[in-house]
Amino acid sequence: MTTTRTLPEVPGLLSAQELLVTAANIARLQRASGAIPWFEGGHCDPWNHVEAAMALSVTGHLEQARAAYRWLANTQLADGSWFNYYLADAVKDTRLDTNVCAYVAAGVYHYLLATDDADFAREMWPCVERAIDFVLRWQLEDGTIRWSLDSVGRPESYALLTGSSSIFHSLRCGVALGERLDVQKPAWELCAGRLAHAVAHHPGAFAPKNEFAMDWYYPIFCGALGGAPGEKRLADGWERHVMDGYGVRCVSTNDWVTAAETAECVLALDALGLTSQALELFSCTRRHRREDGAYWTGIAYPDALTFPHEETTSYTAAAIILAADALSSSSKASGIFRHGEFGSLMDLREPGCPLPLLQA
Repeated sequence: MTTTRTLPEVPGLLSAQELLVTAANIARLQRASGAIPWFEGGHCDPWNHVEAAMALSVTGHLEQARAAYRWLANTQLADGSWFNYYLADAVKDTRLDTNVCAYVAAGVYHYLLATDDADFAREMWPCVERAIDFVLRWQLEDGTIRWSLDSVGRPESYALLTGSSSIFHSLRCGVALGERLDVQKPAWELCAGRLAHAVAHHPGAFAPKNEFAMDWYYPIFCGALGGAPGEKRLADGWERHVMDGYGVRCVSTNDWVTAAETAECVLALDALGLTSQALELFSCTRRHRREDGAYWTGIAYPDALTFPHEETTSYTAAAIILAADALSSSSKASGIFRHGEFGSLMDLREPGCPLPLLQA
């Protein structure tokens, strides 16, 4: 059910009623357990599940959002982690992805901002705390965080820029959530500061994935890189990663535009205060919208074929809703990706690091 709260709307581009239809599509996908799969009959992964729950929160589907977070609490493993993919009541992929596990902190803090429901946040706090503590076990000496443990529990030796960037945002959300609940987490803040420095100053510390758009905009999207350095990074990669008038290429080597990456890049632009550019890019997502309010995951050009074929995904719809919320400043959680909900950025160099502190 939805409330009568102010709903996201981007005048001339996307109406509140259209977004309600999109949110209803996400809500219909939710299983009785609370899990939100990618699509009907598809698998559920905890990161995209949280993204969908955040979209439900800002469109007033609060019972469904709480059910989504309680599903995470009910399925969390003893060490604080979750498996990568769940299919119905079974586990599809037993890899443990650190970024996937951290995102619950962003989701619960977002829910608290949107609703002021401190009681539910307290209910979820032990789950968040276990998840973040699990993730931080895998922080390396250079501040980066191993991206995953394989199916038999062996940690991968390297970190990913997108994953570590997202973890940085989740850490800041976890610290802020704790503060709202009168729980101080100075160790998390220090870990976040080390990670911020690695993301902003040491791209070579991460596995090379430069062809992926997320590696391009995520340091800005997560808040580790802002101001003039953030604007320069976006400008330097714009021609490579964006098809003007169509959106963001998921992979720079192909003219395959994905709506979720486009919406996230909108949030990165919005975080830098580049509002007109953000609105122009957001307009490109109309090409992905179906009459029923769902969004095609991707469109391949020049033939404008959906890829994967006729696939719509809950996380794509959720990214559109969150971008619309930020652009319209509709909900009380709309600023979470502008990073104004957090304290000053802590950028901690490792001993002997020759690079200067970030000047945002």
